[in-house]
Amino acid sequence: MNDISAYKELTGAVSVQMRAMRASQPELMAAFGQLAAAGTKDGALCRKTRELVALGIAIACRCDDCIGFHVQTLVKLGTTRAELEDVLGTAVYMGGGPSMMYATHALRAFEEFSP
Repeated sequence: MNDISAYKELTGAVSVQMRAMRASQPELMAAFGQLAAAGTKDGALCRKTRELVALGIAIACRCDDCIGFHVQTLVKLGTTRAELEDVLGTAVYMGGGPSMMYATHALRAFEEFSP
C-alpha cells in the first residue's frame, strides 16, 4: 500500500487532491463524475453488485486508492463480510498471488470502514 497506512486517511488524502483537480480541470472531473455515476447506477445489476465488480477490478489492477473508495461505498451499501469475501475469492481466482495480496488490503479497508 502507499505510504499512508490507513484507508480512511488514504481516501481522505486522495479526495483533497481530487477537489484540487476539480478546480483546475473542471470539465475533466465533471466527465469523470458522470462516468462514475453511469457505471455504478442501478440497472440490470444493482449498485451494490456493480461496486463489488469494481472492487474485484481494483484488486486485479492493484489500486489501493480504488480499493479504499469502493470498500467505503460497499460498507455504506450494507455489504456483509461474507459478500466481500466471495468477491475477494473470485478476484484471487482470476488474478492469482498478486490479487491475493490486494484482497488482504480490501479486508483491512472493510474492517476500518465498518462500524
